[in-house]
Amino acid sequence: MSGRLGTASLSQGAVANVYTVPAGKLASVNINVCNRDSSPGKIRLAISDTAGVQGNDEYLEYDYSIPASSAIERTGLVLDAGKVVTAYCPYASPQLSVVVTGIEEDM
Repeated sequence: MSGRLGTASLSQGAVANVYTVPAGKLASVNINVCNRDSSPGKIRLAISDTAGVQGNDEYLEYDYSIPASSAIERTGLVLDAGKVVTAYCPYASPQLSVVVTGIEEDM
């Protein structure tokens, strides 16, 4: 599979498991976070061994500020089978979208 691998529109206080690498696959991914709001927002991004963040060592970003009507992108991440891209919005105001794009290959 290639192209868009997973998406999420974040709700305040809920962890979204945006994409999980299937068994027997290796994935090269990019993560894009878009702030659709007119107010700045914050995001927490992690790559976890299981659904939901299990430890502080799994975070890529923690309360990273995204300006209003702006986006951030993290590129060139290589993940093995079972890894989960998770996202969390700690505040209610911003409207954040997360899109994971990339390619999956057989291991």
